Amino acid sequence: MKAQTTRVTIASRIDRLPIYSLHRRLMLVLGVGTFFDLYDIFLGGVLAAVLAGPFNLGATGEALVIGSGFIGMFFGASVLGLVSDYVGRRAMYQVDLLIYSIFSLLAAFAPSLAWIFIFRFLAGLGLGATLPMTDIYMGEMVPKGVRGRYTARAYTLGFIGVPVAGLAGKLLAPSEYLGIAGWRWLLIFGSLGAAIVWFMRRNLPESPRWFEIRNRPQDAERAMRRMEEAAMRERGVSELPEPEPVVVEPQRRATLKEIFGAPYARRTIMLFVFQILQTVGYYGFGSLAPTVLTNKGFNIVETLGYTAMIYVGYPFGSLVSIPVVERLERKWIIVGSAILMAILGLIFGFASSVPVIVVSGFLLTALSNLFSNAFHIYQAEIFPTRIRGTAVGTAYSLSRVTSAVLPFVALPALENYGPTAVFAGAAIILGVLCLDVGLLGPRATGRSLETVSR
Repeated sequence: MKAQTTRVTIASRIDRLPIYSLHRRLMLVLGVGTFFDLYDIFLGGVLAAVLAGPFNLGATGEALVIGSGFIGMFFGASVLGLVSDYVGRRAMYQVDLLIYSIFSLLAAFAPSLAWIFIFRFLAGLGLGATLPMTDIYMGEMVPKGVRGRYTARAYTLGFIGVPVAGLAGKLLAPSEYLGIAGWRWLLIFGSLGAAIVWFMRRNLPESPRWFEIRNRPQDAERAMRRMEEAAMRERGVSELPEPEPVVVEPQRRATLKEIFGAPYARRTIMLFVFQILQTVGYYGFGSLAPTVLTNKGFNIVETLGYTAMIYVGYPFGSLVSIPVVERLERKWIIVGSAILMAILGLIFGFASSVPVIVVSGFLLTALSNLFSNAFHIYQAEIFPTRIRGTAVGTAYSLSRVTSAVLPFVALPALENYGPTAVFAGAAIILGVLCLDVGLLGPRATGRSLETVSR
């Protein structure tokens, strides 16, 4: 086996770049892309509540409305994330939203409930890769000193899609427009918006880190020089600071087996366990909140109104995370926010008064996005470039399995035992998650990707 060497690399040249227009454009384009991803994810809970009456859905039917998209996301995240290590980050970024846009539009005009399930599943194939690809692409293109902050900013823009899903549900779902049912307009909006973002992404550059790791040095150098020249031109300087040499691992073919071998097995186990569990505390609350509120006795109009208010916590929490994710160690942000999420979930489960429900729900969603932004940054930092897409995509796909199964467990439990029991179970699961990350997770904040991945 070849020994490690210390030299100047594409990675060290990226880390010494000043912030310039490309970084801001990445933040905007990736953020708008995550807007429609997150809009659709949380639309599942709204659709389940809205379609329950017209289609006479029981717990299983509502679970299928929510779960069908997540099942598609499982396959999308596991397959497209792995493929991105071979075909490139930019190429996969184009494919995922195109898949979603086509099948979301077909779901809007589905002739029956069965076709809604099928098209939601197929749309989920595209959505599954979007969030892990955002983490990977942003992490590889942005200097280490601002990696967390810029990723958090992109997600802050993206999470505006969550309250938009709740508000759109309240305004559109109960009525018809141009002879088309309101719930169908919710899907049309997501499809057309995603198509616009697809055009915005066409001119994004490929990751120079990816070119380098795929043994394409000329392409890597060409892409890197374009970035350096643009940065110098915009900043009005003739040269950039000297890049710091970094330890470089020998080039070798990426394999799925490698993430389970030394030295990555410990962090792979940590991330796999984390992704299985985090869905319960994060997507579990967001996607089930409308159904929980109807279980508490509120009608559909009240439920959608309160849901929209609660969902405002998502972009607010993401905004608050921006200055925090670079100042504190990210693994401890994950642990601390998960503990508070568990406590607020219990308060929400016990609550019967509207102010307590709305305030506890708002605070829970706000903390959820401090938690979410920290782990999205974190998971893209702890593996080397050659297996980053494989490791993150495969691990993230497990969260989609849990998301797909969760409604089939939580909704019957909600019917039989009530919200308190459901959120008590979620609190226990979040406690296990804290032990997992606290004991097995490496430090990452402020360190180069190459240093963390060793």
